[in-house]
Amino acid sequence: QVQLVESGGELVQAGGSLRLSCAASGRTFSSYATAWFRQAPGKEREFVAAISWSSWSGSSTNYADSVKGRFTISRDNAKNTVYLQMNSLNPEDTAVYYCAADTSYYGISWPEYDYWGQGTQVTVSS
Repeated sequence: QVQLVESGGELVQAGGSLRLSCAASGRTFSSYATAWFRQAPGKEREFVAAISWSSWSGSSTNYADSVKGRFTISRDNAKNTVYLQMNSLNPEDTAVYYCAADTSYYGISWPEYDYWGQGTQVTVSS
């Protein structure tokens, strides 16, 4: 079992930056793929970024086109934490951001992920 707790969401002005954190419980979390999704009011849950890690190949990342070049996903296995650095934020980035984890999948389909956090609100004002 893995439990995920997001933090770092807040109100920020357009053009600003935020760093979201996803803290995980579980000794084997380092072997899990982890992703960030977001959901704005009235919209479907949307893939943002994902990261996997293995001892032989290191980490691999995957980004939605809408955030490439602005957002960076990273992980600190020693701290059981995954981060989402968000730069050049715009009002279209306003949403609840969710952290998700799975033992192997790190694609864009949210139903494939087995573990979810409660979400953290990011609001970008114009």
